[in-house]
Amino acid sequence: MSSSDNLTTYLKYKEYGDLLKVILYSSQSVLGAVPLIYHLNVNNQNIIFIQTGTIGGNVIHYLISNGPPAKKFIELKRLTGDYAFVEKIGTDGMSLYIPILELEKSNLKFP
Repeated sequence: MSSSDNLTTYLKYKEYGDLLKVILYSSQSVLGAVPLIYHLNVNNQNIIFIQTGTIGGNVIHYLISNGPPAKKFIELKRLTGDYAFVEKIGTDGMSLYIPILELEKSNLKFP
């Protein structure tokens, strides 16, 4: 396997809404996979990211937040794309409840 077979692409977003559109799109795909959201503090920056990709490469979608996530989940409305930070999984069948996982360490090198 050559080094070009294991490429990582980084896409930086300005706000949560744009990052969450990737999750909405992924959830509507044939596989119906919903990426997880990760929070990592790197050099005193709060990085929020998701990882997508297939064989041959990964895509890291990320943003730099002013602070750590306020709650443990994001409730993402499937029809509108509206979102809210929530403490637990709710009962709205038209929403995705995405956990925000706190990472202590990662070998990703954010640009």
